[in-house]
Amino acid sequence: MHKRKTIARDISWLSFNARVLQEAADPSVPLRERLRFLGISSNNLDEFFRVRVATLKRLVEVGNKKNMLIEVSPELILEDIQEKVIEQQREFESTWNDILRELKKQKIFLVTEKQLNKEQQRFVINYFNEEVRTNIVPLMIESIQSFPTLNDKSIYLACKLSKADRSVPQKFALVAVPSRRLSRFLILPSKTGEHHIILLEDVVRFCLPFIFSFFGYDVFSSHIIKVTRDAEIDIDNDISTSLIQKLQKGIKSRRKGKPVRFVFDKEMEPTLLTYLVKRLGLTQKDNLIPGGRIHNFKDFIDFPESVFVQKNTRKKPFIHPALRNTKRITDIVLQKDVLLNFPYHSFDSVTDLVREAAIDPEVTSIKITCYRLAPRSKIINALTNAVRNGKEVTVVLELRARFDEEANLEWKEELEEEGVKVLLGVHDMKVHAKLCLIKKRVNNHTIHYGFVSTGNLNERTARIYADHCLLTSDRNIMADVNRIFTYLEQPKDRIHILRSCKKLLVCPTNLRKQIIEFINKEIKTAKAKKPAGITLKLNSLSDIALIDKLYEAAKAGVEIKLVIRGICCMLIENKRFKKPVQAISIVDEYLEHARIMVFHNNGKEKVFISSADWMVRNLDHRVEATCPIFEKDIQQELKDILQIQLSDNIKARILNNELSNQYVNPRNKRKVRSQVDTYNYLYRKLSTYSLVHKQ
Repeated sequence: MHKRKTIARDISWLSFNARVLQEAADPSVPLRERLRFLGISSNNLDEFFRVRVATLKRLVEVGNKKNMLIEVSPELILEDIQEKVIEQQREFESTWNDILRELKKQKIFLVTEKQLNKEQQRFVINYFNEEVRTNIVPLMIESIQSFPTLNDKSIYLACKLSKADRSVPQKFALVAVPSRRLSRFLILPSKTGEHHIILLEDVVRFCLPFIFSFFGYDVFSSHIIKVTRDAEIDIDNDISTSLIQKLQKGIKSRRKGKPVRFVFDKEMEPTLLTYLVKRLGLTQKDNLIPGGRIHNFKDFIDFPESVFVQKNTRKKPFIHPALRNTKRITDIVLQKDVLLNFPYHSFDSVTDLVREAAIDPEVTSIKITCYRLAPRSKIINALTNAVRNGKEVTVVLELRARFDEEANLEWKEELEEEGVKVLLGVHDMKVHAKLCLIKKRVNNHTIHYGFVSTGNLNERTARIYADHCLLTSDRNIMADVNRIFTYLEQPKDRIHILRSCKKLLVCPTNLRKQIIEFINKEIKTAKAKKPAGITLKLNSLSDIALIDKLYEAAKAGVEIKLVIRGICCMLIENKRFKKPVQAISIVDEYLEHARIMVFHNNGKEKVFISSADWMVRNLDHRVEATCPIFEKDIQQELKDILQIQLSDNIKARILNNELSNQYVNPRNKRKVRSQVDTYNYLYRKLSTYSLVHKQ
């Protein structure tokens, strides 16, 4: 067997999910947060099966033994996935049991339908009749000729109905738990100092005799099942169907996609399990995953916070010091660049910049890209207000932002009703760049300002995603942002405009080429025995060509430092590397989402922030923007933040060839938890900034 050059992307992703599970298992993490990490891990795994496993299965179906993007055959990867997922499932169960014990110590009890006292029983029946009953439609599956399509975001109770005296033949039924319409958690009347919570499915279980009263059964057993379906929307090249219709069709067919995973309560009796597997058309190869009593743990992200004595201690974001004592953010941005670091700095500054533009009589137009928006988005509110104030507003909406397609279709309608010009991205390419361009006429001159960001324009996720956003009026940067919007307005025949960008490195036209040039320069410098270095912060590193260049650089003696949150396909350890590569992953309270590149460049460092990961899809199949940082103090700030992260010895895991996820050992060093230290580093700048500007 040939020696592998990289780690399989999907196996590396599972290793990232194992890091999320480590957070859930860590007793030093507050209990409410541990539940949240369990929910995130469960949600991650759902998406992984709906997208990646589904893709691998399709590769198997078309008999593609050796895909360009996969070193190993998809069959082998699927076997490896099955093994690792079952291992993670065991880890998950063990962590969950540990959390349950901790909840009991805090007098928080998750009770089942069999543990209710008389008062709680009355409360549950009352709640069922008032809220739940109308949301329930039992399916008598044996009498349905074609098995119903099970929604992959739902959980179902698979029920066996019988009579104690066996006078009536037993029957099987399915009941969908209405957790998308009602909270999964019901807080019950409890003794003082205690909190009893019952899950929605157990409310339904308790009330099965009422649901099936028509049939006269008196013995009921029920177990949770869950199906995960193929979620890829295949946009074919059928020109006659518009992208919108394709997406609407795709979202509907996603609900009917092939099952790629079937999770069930391992206590389910074999006859019912065999029956369901057969009716769903599944085989042993189809990721049949035995689990515990509870599924769809993603709902635990919203476990009721009111029952905890220890409330969330998350520090509030603060206004960037340069923007604190000003009436208008615009005035500051027209004077100098400002780098916002979320979630430490407040996202309100971005909203305020757009809001000011909406009412500024000198502003003529606002152009912005939107990938994932917050519900009741304040940004959208400001943009619609701008239209009412006579501004020309253009929004590039990415309809193919995975699992946000439905929401973005609704935004499209709402924006167009308000008179906003909505552009729907580019055929066969996602628009992932995060850009805003505001045009202002002052004394017959047009001034451009706006921002380039690594994260979405989403005030909700900006509280938990770590990202960077450069507010700028730099003429060269904004000229390139203008070029990108000009391309997006007519992408069919304007690709040459993207190629003409002078300062921004843009995908799909020139970022890959530029990265290779930068790495080659570092290799050349290292070979001349001069200092050479590359520091990268990414969500994912999976592009084989660029990994090969990094191998070449490490063998030449370039010092390489990597902070990779998720997928890292690079084999970090190699005896032929002249200097060991430092590679870590940080998983903590906030999701590390920013992309930063620093090239030593003979001491004249080049520093960039980017929306693009080093993945084929980002570099070659998306519109992405990588922005140079020109101002020395902002360059230094980014390098300082990177240094804090590279010094993390509490939440950093070492990325190695074995994917062992071992924590960086603090030994006798000062303890560094990078997210806490980054907050403190930026917060200290409030007082130093005030002092400097008073003098």
